Amino acid sequence: MKTALTDRLGLSFPLIQAPMAGTSTAELAAAVSNAGALGSIALGAIDAEASRKAIRAARALTERPFNVNLFCHAPVAADPARDAVWIDSLRPIFSEFDAAPPEHLNDIYQSFLTDDAKLAVLVEERPAVVSVHFGLPRADQIAALKAAGCVLIASATTPEEGRAAVAAGFDMVIAQGIEAGGHRGVFDPADDPRFATLPLTRLLARDLPVPVIAAGGIMDGAGIAAALALGAAGAQMGTAFAACPESAADAAYRTALSGAEAGRTRVSAAISGRPARGVENAFMRRADETKIAAYPYAYDLGKALNAAARAKGDNGYAPHWAGQGAPLGRALPAAELVATLQREMREAIAGLSALSR
Repeated sequence: MKTALTDRLGLSFPLIQAPMAGTSTAELAAAVSNAGALGSIALGAIDAEASRKAIRAARALTERPFNVNLFCHAPVAADPARDAVWIDSLRPIFSEFDAAPPEHLNDIYQSFLTDDAKLAVLVEERPAVVSVHFGLPRADQIAALKAAGCVLIASATTPEEGRAAVAAGFDMVIAQGIEAGGHRGVFDPADDPRFATLPLTRLLARDLPVPVIAAGGIMDGAGIAAALALGAAGAQMGTAFAACPESAADAAYRTALSGAEAGRTRVSAAISGRPARGVENAFMRRADETKIAAYPYAYDLGKALNAAARAKGDNGYAPHWAGQGAPLGRALPAAELVATLQREMREAIAGLSALSR
């Protein structure tokens, strides 16, 4: 199967393993890339030197291209008064676990927009692919990455975001539908029409002059075939790879993905301050999101609450990010999963061809 994605990156299969901050690993990315697809590592939640180590760790395991992902959210100034409201709203839940919340929240994830140290690392390390989430880098950052030979991919949740990415010089666009697990890539969470994967992929594939990759709810080869039928050059899958043994998912996360509750996912900003889809849990049900602090300050508190709960054996406040197709997941080694997806895609395409005869 040859598409604009496979041709540009020298892949044998039009598939990207989603970056998944906190879950993806160098081992997972390398296994996917070595199997002919595009593996990814997440740099958004780590600093410049940790990013260098992550890139080199993946490079030590594969000679194939892999993707590194960055967070480009608009920086938000500290607002202690706003944060205090959110802290106080969760204080009763902390007390249930014999714990007290932190009195101050920190900006735990520096945006790439203000992180020139990370830009310097990327220019030096020259990863084959750089993808961005939550927005677009500065024009000078884009120019530097392109000069370093990086293929640039932007996540878009609306046609407007897709057009903005193309205008900024991006080489490909990921059409991320509302079905996707984890954080919405939406540039402005206050203005999110929540496009589904199918119509968004079709709109972007029709209108954009660059390859489009479908993402959101795709879990098997039939889903990849459907994305290609809509005009996509490939698919991006995250939840499907979270259960692989090479991922960093802990036992509670794996249980959530394989259990009956995986069929009920929900988009909520409670855990981090930005809308994200995960297996519905106590945090999502109990939090008053009208009082929530901004991202990523709210995530600082969310991590503290999860730690307090887990210390008492309660996993109901953990971020078990998952897309709507989670019940279709298979806990296979990454290379075996890629091979299975290839076979399923071929079978789906052959079935569609038979119907047309």
